[in-house]
Amino acid sequence: MLHELMAPERALPWLSLAFAVGYLAGSIPFGLILAKVFGLGDLRAIGSGNIGATNVMRTGNKLAAALTLLLDGAKGAVPVILFLGWGDLAAQAAGIGAFVGHCLPVWLRFKGGKGVATFFGVVLALYWPAGLTIAGIWLGVFRATRTSALGALAAATAVPIAFFAWGRLEAVLAVTILGIAIWITHRSNIARLWGGQENRF
Repeated sequence: MLHELMAPERALPWLSLAFAVGYLAGSIPFGLILAKVFGLGDLRAIGSGNIGATNVMRTGNKLAAALTLLLDGAKGAVPVILFLGWGDLAAQAAGIGAFVGHCLPVWLRFKGGKGVATFFGVVLALYWPAGLTIAGIWLGVFRATRTSALGALAAATAVPIAFFAWGRLEAVLAVTILGIAIWITHRSNIARLWGGQENRF
């Protein structure tokens, strides 16, 4: 727990490093890469133009969508796990960096995905019981409504409550930030939901 032994001004460079490593991992556009590997074309010209698993699913290739989901989740989880040895704040910084990298990848002119799978990867790595609780909420809402965005918004709303309920108070601020970010990345979905125009699976 390196940074916890330091004064705040000395810890900042290490937290910045954790964020940067997370960002680089998160910015790998697995959906775009897999779409090309599977011969599905440029994912940005398909469906919503999003590079995440939901849009890959719209191509009809379930294997590519499942792999995108797993890899986008992994790029959120792996940086968190790598930096857990540096302390909670470093792990959280890495997770937030991964989320930002997925949503705003420098390689794609900062036009990335909406971050749901990466969000789940980060949350599961920070504390898996709370992560499973959130995943269950997403699945329940999705099965009831057949609307991925509603599941994501419900999970984002519940995530700080779940961490608080499980007693992981040190991570509540970080997951609240991620939850708010999910609402921001889904603002177009919210508008469509309000107008009754959101796509269902």
